[in-house]
Amino acid sequence: MLPRIRTEIADDEPLARRRIRDLLAVDPEIEIVAECEDGARTAECVRTQRPDLLFLDIKMPELDAFGVLANLAEDCAPVVVFVTAFDEFALRAFEVHAFDYLLKPFDRGRFRTTLERAKRQVRSADVGLVALQLQKLLADMRPAGAPPEQLPVRSAGKVRFVPTREIDWIEADDDVVHIHVGRDTLTCRDTLSHLEARLPATRFVRVHRSAIINLARVREVQPWFGGDYVIIMADGARVTTGRTYRGRVRQMLS
Repeated sequence: MLPRIRTEIADDEPLARRRIRDLLAVDPEIEIVAECEDGARTAECVRTQRPDLLFLDIKMPELDAFGVLANLAEDCAPVVVFVTAFDEFALRAFEVHAFDYLLKPFDRGRFRTTLERAKRQVRSADVGLVALQLQKLLADMRPAGAPPEQLPVRSAGKVRFVPTREIDWIEADDDVVHIHVGRDTLTCRDTLSHLEARLPATRFVRVHRSAIINLARVREVQPWFGGDYVIIMADGARVTTGRTYRGRVRQMLS
């Protein structure tokens, strides 16, 4: 007997979640492992519950569907069925990249057809291939140059979604990084290079091998020895630049 397909439902409308739950309940191959009403919770549940299949509403609070997918690791990417009221551009993108979708309001027959197709995909899916398909879809759906609005940070045993505009600066300390957000400091296992690639380049600048700053949170820049600078942040922190990154700081000041 095949294992049941672990399934997550994500929609901010209680009636919509109930509709999908009731339609799934009659299928013995399905096990519902999570129901979520916003994007942040959805992404967290995907990481913790590891569903095989995700019914994902496009427009949700905190993070939309594409924000959710952008915050998932490749090794936990589920097969996704998008749920939408109507977005012609989105529907074309789903079809091009071979993703299933449910157009609200959908009937039992349409749902059954979509579910059967999704189950076949789950049974035969290669996780790496699913992740690649999601990446290609995101590349097409995301407006050119659009920066992420939130950064997921796994700290103290939970995931916090931090608005990037609220981050003051980030410092590396051996194999962990400290993300300074106002009076809070979030510590997680990561690298500055990985975080640098995930942050909007128009707002964040790496000024030292161990420091990234938010330009909007700089209070003052002072000349220092040997052509370096000391950057005074809004929270009072003093960040000294490194020789390798002097050019970036000079460009910032020009």
